[in-house]
Amino acid sequence: MNILLLRPHPGNEQFGLGPFFRVEPLGLEYVAAALLPLGHSVTIADLRFRPGAATWVRRTRPRVVGISCLHALEYDRVVETAREVRRAAPDAFILVGGHAAMAFNAPLEDDSIDAVIMDDGEETMPALVRALDKGVPLREVPALRLKTADGWVSTPPLPARTGLDLVPLPARDLVSRHRSGYHCLLFKPVWLIETARGCPFRCSFCSIWQLYDRTYRERSIAAVVEDFANTGDAVFVADDLFWNNPPRSMELARALKKRGVFKRWILVQSRTDLISRSAELLEEWRPIAGDFDIFLGFEFATDRGLSGITKDAGVKESLAAAEVARSHRYGINGNFLIDPDWDEDDFRHLWDFVAAHGLQRSGFTLLTPLPGTDLYERDKARLKGLPWADFDMHHLLWEPKLGAERFCELYAETWRRSILNTSGDKKLTDWLRQVRLLQIPYMIKVMRRTQAMMKPETYLRDYNATRGRVSTGGAGADSAGCPPCGRSA
Repeated sequence: MNILLLRPHPGNEQFGLGPFFRVEPLGLEYVAAALLPLGHSVTIADLRFRPGAATWVRRTRPRVVGISCLHALEYDRVVETAREVRRAAPDAFILVGGHAAMAFNAPLEDDSIDAVIMDDGEETMPALVRALDKGVPLREVPALRLKTADGWVSTPPLPARTGLDLVPLPARDLVSRHRSGYHCLLFKPVWLIETARGCPFRCSFCSIWQLYDRTYRERSIAAVVEDFANTGDAVFVADDLFWNNPPRSMELARALKKRGVFKRWILVQSRTDLISRSAELLEEWRPIAGDFDIFLGFEFATDRGLSGITKDAGVKESLAAAEVARSHRYGINGNFLIDPDWDEDDFRHLWDFVAAHGLQRSGFTLLTPLPGTDLYERDKARLKGLPWADFDMHHLLWEPKLGAERFCELYAETWRRSILNTSGDKKLTDWLRQVRLLQIPYMIKVMRRTQAMMKPETYLRDYNATRGRVSTGGAGADSAGCPPCGRSA
């Protein structure tokens, strides 16, 4: 069977991670790896590069088209992509999967879509394709939200969590045409690796623990080592909680070194309280990469702010994590949340905290109630009418305490104090000295895009435009989170 897997263009990349990170569609690569041994012909098309969906449909003539939906801001664009596919292939079976689809599927219940995968695609997708091939009723396929003549229905869940070694290695060769376009700021090309999935914690702004019932699953040491060995010299580890299992993490580091796997650069994500007590583990891992960065969710610079999002860690752990990581020569990249209910003193406290502890490599995103989180359930009544494209953690979704104009001024000033401000301590010429000669045009383009975040008028203009559409009945999410169809992300 011909199967086409699509990574859609998110549409809205003015802010957020878009200018800095463009990584391979690893989830689709794992799904493809599960389908290929069954004899299917699988194509992965990353629509962030040309050509578009209709062209890929004409080239591949698919019986099944799977579309990934990773972030809430992509809901409308995913529906648009499904409609484009439906016009080009009226008889194809179109389904959507991915993090945002699993966390909150209501915006995807559109006539152009036949099903939404509600669990890990490595197991559900082959079962669905098998049912279509054999004529088995789709209600018997687990973990689906299924369009039927009687409306949308849910099929039974998977009997157990999918073992991550069901598919030992992703089908990376299916995106080789796009490899040079995958990057993380200075590093290009970049490979994405997953060693574990899930999180046992309970932050109110995050839906990962909700999706997986606070479970945490790991790939085998052998599979991870093989994956590292087969990827390039710049690696971003996608785990939300790297080093969560210290004995296993120690074993993995030693296995990589025994295999002779060393990288130019590695980026991992972890928690401050975990890093603060893991000096021995960090020492073991440090030789594996020439440059080794840790992304930490600092979230807030006060214990009061951290307790308000159920972080279950405090400022003391944030500072201890930075100290431990720096003592072993790790780079510290972090993120702080900016609350629309802040007053001016809250901004100034954050600026002082960042300056005092040398955390200028951090990013700053707005505290956003993303679908599938506790925050969304708390705030969904005031999200009525808002376009999903604004759920990028950089758009104001309601009038802030300080008023939109003053808030945007302070938010832009916060970004101006970061390392990304080319008018600040680190000039554009300093960035260019860190990249290879052929990458200079790329770096200039990326850094120019980031400078929009230093300008308050950029945020204010978008906020006023959205407010104008909402006040006149424009498209967006209703109080249940389901947007009218047809809005372009």
